[in-house]
Parts: sequence; structure tokens; C-alpha cells
Amino acid sequence: MTPRVTGATPTSGDVADHTEAVVTRRFRRDELASFHGATVDDLLPGPGDPPLRLLFVGINPGLWTAAVNAHFARPGNRFWPALHRAGITPWLVDASDGMQSDDLRMLRERGIGISNVVPTASATADQLSRDELVAGGVRLVGAVERARPAVVAVLGLTAYRRAFARPAARAGRQDELLGGAVCWVLPNPSGLNAHETAASLAVAYAEAARAAGLELTPPG
Repeated sequence: MTPRVTGATPTSGDVADHTEAVVTRRFRRDELASFHGATVDDLLPGPGDPPLRLLFVGINPGLWTAAVNAHFARPGNRFWPALHRAGITPWLVDASDGMQSDDLRMLRERGIGISNVVPTASATADQLSRDELVAGGVRLVGAVERARPAVVAVLGLTAYRRAFARPAARAGRQDELLGGAVCWVLPNPSGLNAHETAASLAVAYAEAARAAGLELTPPG
């Protein structure tokens, strides 16, 4: 398997300048394909970090994300631009070549975590079977019960419906808790989701962030 490219070791004590230029690596198609089935580290609080307020949950990692071991890393994904537009992050995170240590520290200090329903990578979420989504849902409930966030934001309505056998679920705040946490189902930021823009995603994500008690500081 191709070695992972990582921009930083995920420890909260490291110091880095987030204004540094990050040169995005380009992967060949066969290099990316080698990461099918790989996993990506969950971003969760470490010892001494503030409590987890908001846990974003993707469907599963893409191949680029697995290659650099950083969530929503593929260039063109709208997750990080939407978070910055919403004021959830004070600067625009560039995860395309791996997470920088000051980005990781900022997220932990703000009580923001990231996980996935299904932990293993694929080229697209459409490649996941219903059984994989259901098993991922069980895994996610256990992870939420251990991490105890105030709010869980699942980014993908169809995946949520299949993983938790709730075919009538609608986007927005759910009536049912997930692992003891308030659950929101929000649009997926993948570029394949043509119905959404970074601006519309920012509006949706800001709602869940406010529900989690985060102070938002939109740019400008």
C-alpha cells in the first residue's frame, strides 16, 4: 500500500503556523485505489481537552482522505469552506495534504470532532452496502456514547436513513437521540452533491453548531 502522506501528527500540543503555504500532493489513480478499505483516524478530544460539543459524521472516507489521513481532504470538498463561512472555524482549514497541528488544536479547543458512519474508505459512498451502513450505525452509536458530544451532525440523509432504519427521516434536527446526543442530519459536502453550495452548507452547519453551544464568528 502507498504510504500515507500526513501534514502533521495529531497531537494537541504541537505548534504550527496555519498561514504556512501547503503544497497539495497529486495522486495517480492507482495510488488512490490502493487506499480502498483503509481507515482514517477519528478526530476526538484527548486527555485535558475541552468536552466534545459537536461531532460531525461523514458517510465514509474517500480515497484521498484515506491517503492523507485527514477528514474531507479531497480538493473540491466543501466541508472546510462551509465551516469557515459559518464561523465554526476562525480560518479556512486546508486538509488536502493532511491536517496541520494548529488546525487540530483549534478544533479540539472548540470542542469539534469528526468521525464516519462507515470507517473504511471507498471511491464513492455509493459503493457501500446496506449491511456496511447498518454495522457502521451500530459502531457510531457506541462511539458517541463514549465521546458524549452535545450534538451529532450526520452529513448525509440517505446514509442516515439506511444506517438507522429510519426511511422517513427528514433533514434537520431529529426527534430521536443518537447514542444519547441530540442528532442533526445535514447535507453532505461532497462535490457530487450538486444541490448544495458552500454557502448553503454553511447555513445548515451553523444551525447544528449553535445547538451545540458553539460561538460562531463568520468572516468579514
